[in-house]
Amino acid sequence: MALFDDDPSPRPQGRRSRRERVGWTALAVAVAIGILFALLPSPYVIEQPGPVFDTLGTAEHDGEEVPLIEIPDAETFPTDGELNLLTVTVRGRPGQTPNWLEVVAAWFDRTRSAVPVEAVFPPGVSDTDRDAQNEAAMVDSQQDAIAAALVELGYDFPREVTVAGVVDDSPAAGVLEEGDVIVSVNGTAVNSIDELRSAVRENGADTSASLLVVRDGAEQTLEVTPVDRDGTVVLGVGVRMHYEFPIDVVLQLDNVGGPSAGMMFALGIIDKLTPDEMTGGEVLAGTGTIDSSGQVGPIGGIRQKLWGAEEAGADWFLAPASNCDEVTGHVPDGMRVFAVKTLDEARSVVEAIGDGEDTSAFASCPAA
Repeated sequence: MALFDDDPSPRPQGRRSRRERVGWTALAVAVAIGILFALLPSPYVIEQPGPVFDTLGTAEHDGEEVPLIEIPDAETFPTDGELNLLTVTVRGRPGQTPNWLEVVAAWFDRTRSAVPVEAVFPPGVSDTDRDAQNEAAMVDSQQDAIAAALVELGYDFPREVTVAGVVDDSPAAGVLEEGDVIVSVNGTAVNSIDELRSAVRENGADTSASLLVVRDGAEQTLEVTPVDRDGTVVLGVGVRMHYEFPIDVVLQLDNVGGPSAGMMFALGIIDKLTPDEMTGGEVLAGTGTIDSSGQVGPIGGIRQKLWGAEEAGADWFLAPASNCDEVTGHVPDGMRVFAVKTLDEARSVVEAIGDGEDTSAFASCPAA
């Protein structure tokens, strides 16, 4: 008698076939659910590098190729190299967001970022209002860039911080009026919005500030006590700048919104109005807001702008110092990123690069 059956009977085919069918069906359902989920709209939009514009070059405006910077009534000088301003393109919008498959692909793409849709498209703000806000920000930024460049070059002209609106139930309500020009705070002259904010911050909350204003052509001194709003000392007014430029400077760039091109426009204006070719033929790129006193401020989308600069062939990048924490770890190979706080610093960097000088003394954003 054999202890083991050398030819055991196979399992019943019907039972195995049913198990296989159930398993394959479950797998197919899981795959179908995964594909369906991947194709569903996500709550994100994707930021990626946008078009690059050389402020020393030309761009299409009203269907024609025109210089980005024209200065018709002043002597200008030949330029070389490039001073590129950078943009970010957003894929998706409320109701038409990328699917999850596209979002996952963006997470693994160093040139793109997936961000919550409400971070780019705030709830309650229509597309029309958002576009108008971005266009207004670009117009204001261009005016600030012209002012900053002319101040840097030694021009003297009126720079007025003008009250654009007064917040109800704020310290300024009933004291300041729309159209008032704020000349000084506690005797300190203010020629830019940043200087006004600094003076109010220095005054502090719950302490009366003495404001010299011009209303209907006459000077008067007003007392306003700022308050603390979420850690910021404020008067409760909206302000904008008004300039009377000594020369006409025309900036022409269509379909680009926001204030982040200010610093690069200012550098382009300086290059055109000074005899030396500031870049020395080098290709530079950069980004940053600017005010009339030359203060460089932070911007959004700087990682995408770094990759846009690399695509444009730039080896040098000018970044706001306050954006350095977002830059570290995202610098393209071979690119040097300078951290600048003022237009004067940015100009010094560009001139040093153009002259072939050692730039090691200038502050940089760490690559890693």
